[in-house]
Amino acid sequence: MRITIKKPLAIALLIICAGLTASLFLQILQNTNYSFAQTHVLQYTQVLPAKTTLIAVGDIMLGRTVEEKIHKYQDYTYPFQETYQVTTTGDVVFGNLEAPLIDGPTVPAYNMVFRTDPQVTEGLTLGGFNVLSLANNHMKNYGDEGINKTIEQLETSDIKHVGAGSNAAGAREPAIVEVDEIKFGFLAYTDSSFTPASYEATDHRSGSPFMDIEQLIGDINTLKEKIDVIVVSMHAGNEYAPKPTQKQIDFAHAAIDNGAALVIGHHPHVLQPMEQYNDGYIIYSLGNFIFDQMWSETTRQGIIAKITFTDELIENVEFIPIKIYDYSQPRILTDNGEKKIINYMRNFTY
Repeated sequence: MRITIKKPLAIALLIICAGLTASLFLQILQNTNYSFAQTHVLQYTQVLPAKTTLIAVGDIMLGRTVEEKIHKYQDYTYPFQETYQVTTTGDVVFGNLEAPLIDGPTVPAYNMVFRTDPQVTEGLTLGGFNVLSLANNHMKNYGDEGINKTIEQLETSDIKHVGAGSNAAGAREPAIVEVDEIKFGFLAYTDSSFTPASYEATDHRSGSPFMDIEQLIGDINTLKEKIDVIVVSMHAGNEYAPKPTQKQIDFAHAAIDNGAALVIGHHPHVLQPMEQYNDGYIIYSLGNFIFDQMWSETTRQGIIAKITFTDELIENVEFIPIKIYDYSQPRILTDNGEKKIINYMRNFTY
C-alpha cells in the first residue's frame, strides 16, 4: 500500500525536522562548552638560515713609510679611505696586524724592526676591523711592552685580537665574535721558519703560538665545543713565492680535517691561490693589504676576500682585487688585471 503525503504537509515536516536537528546540534555544542566566539589561529613562523659575511685581508703594516704618509696628510684613516666602503660590508672583518702599536720615532724605510702610532686604530675602526691576528714575526719587535701596548690599544678601541699574549695561555686564547647567534672562533699561529725563537710564547714568556699540528688539533678540539665556525690564521710561507710550501699545506689541511671551516694565510707579501679542501677553504696568501712595498707589481697587489656563510657553512667566496698606491693606500682594482688576479686565486695546483 502506498502512502501519499501532500506537498504542504511534506514541507511542514521538513521544517520541523530541520528545527529539531538544529536544536539538537546546539545542545551538543553547549554540552561540550564550545563557543563560536572562540577562534584559534595557528601562526607559522618561517625560520630563515642566518647569512653572515666575513671579510678578510692580508698584511696590515702601518709603520715606516705608511706612517710618514699618515703624518704628512695628518689623517690616521688615510690608508683605509679607498677601501672602507667594501670592508665595512662584513659582519666580521679580519686582518693580520704586522706592527706593534707603540709610541716612538718613525721607523726608516727598509728597516725591519716595525712599530706604528697607536692612534692608527682610528683607521682600523673606519675599516670596520673587529678582529686582528697578532701572530707574526714582527709583533714582538718592541718586546713585551710592544705586545702589551698593542693589546691595550686594541681593547680600548673594541677590536678583538688573537695570536699574542703575555704567556702561552694568553697567546692561544681564541678571539670569539658572535653574529646573529653564530659564534666565530679565531686561532692564529706564526711559522718558526722565519720568526725568532724568542718570539714564541711560553708559560713564562710573551709572544705568539708557533705552528705545530699537534697543538693546533688540541686548540681546535677545545674550541669547537663552544663555537659554530672555526677560522685559523697562519702567518706562513716563503716571501714573494707564488705557491705555498708543503708546511703551509700540511698545517692548513690538518686544520680543516679537524674541524676548521676556513684557513686564512699571510706573510708571503704576494698572492697565493685558494684551495677548496674537503669541507673547508684555504686561502694560502691574501698578499699585502697596507704596506710600503711599492717596488713590484706583485707586492702592490692583494685581495679582499668576502666569504658568505649560511648558518655555519660557507656558501660563497668572492675575491675583490686591490692595488697599493702612494706607499700606503690600497684601492679597488678595476682595470683589466682584475680578472687575471681572480682567475689566479681560483687556480690552485700543487
